[in-house]
Amino acid sequence: MKNIFKLLLCFVVFCNCQKPIDNLPDTTLPPAGSPFIDTAISVGIAPGLIDEASGIADSKSNTGFLWVEQDSGNPPDLWLLSYSGIVQNQVHIDGAENRDWEDIAMGNGPVIGENYIYIAETGDNLAHFPDYAIYRFIEPKATEDTIFNWEKINFQYPDGSHDAEAMLLDNTTKDIYIITKRNSVSKIYKLGYPQNTATVITADSVGQFSFTGVVSAAISPDETEILVKTYSNIYYWKRQPGESILTAFKRAPLTLGYVTEPQGEAICFKQDNSGFFTLSEKPFIIPSVSLNEYHRK
Repeated sequence: MKNIFKLLLCFVVFCNCQKPIDNLPDTTLPPAGSPFIDTAISVGIAPGLIDEASGIADSKSNTGFLWVEQDSGNPPDLWLLSYSGIVQNQVHIDGAENRDWEDIAMGNGPVIGENYIYIAETGDNLAHFPDYAIYRFIEPKATEDTIFNWEKINFQYPDGSHDAEAMLLDNTTKDIYIITKRNSVSKIYKLGYPQNTATVITADSVGQFSFTGVVSAAISPDETEILVKTYSNIYYWKRQPGESILTAFKRAPLTLGYVTEPQGEAICFKQDNSGFFTLSEKPFIIPSVSLNEYHRK
């Protein structure tokens, strides 16, 4: 983050908004039955390259690499980051705007057989923007440096402005879910497929959590597991066969073991489903950030 106001705002959220209400599982220990090891393998990232990561997604077309986005104040670019923490490439999205990018997802899109990247232009710390957007485009190859062809899904909420930092893509239906951050409880909104890119559409309000402060979310490649992250916790749901995302969310989640990262705002599953990654923004007091991998048991 590039200013004191944003850092203080993050501190307030961390201190005051991250404890789930009492009906969620105890967060002091990893739960019995957790499918993941509760400690991470970490690799450092050279400082000054990706200091403000707000979303990560494991590449489908470039095995062993992650796509990373950074939030407001940064150019409309993606970084291709290796599992070993080395930046491989920087890809510019020509003509796009990074007002406040907050999450990223990989999955299906309009053209069958193509891998798509979705970028959530949904950040709004002061909750004053009238509308928001999702950028969608075919995943680039590792050697590409510019994206010229993209779609923009412009949307508004039915109940006013919200700050949202988490997005989920249902890979079967291609519906998009947005989860807010700063409400008293995190609200869930849906952009049903096919999303109209010719006008500003209105998201559907479809649910809410009993906790707040959501900063990222991810769904497993086989669509059977869901992660929702706050600054202090990672919540886990196992989906039943044929079950919708919203139905899964009606059950109390497991709380995974997690080594708390300062300003940790990014999470994604590995494409081989062997674990998941988290990545943090760099606070002023820490010289660099690390890519953290949690392996499946």
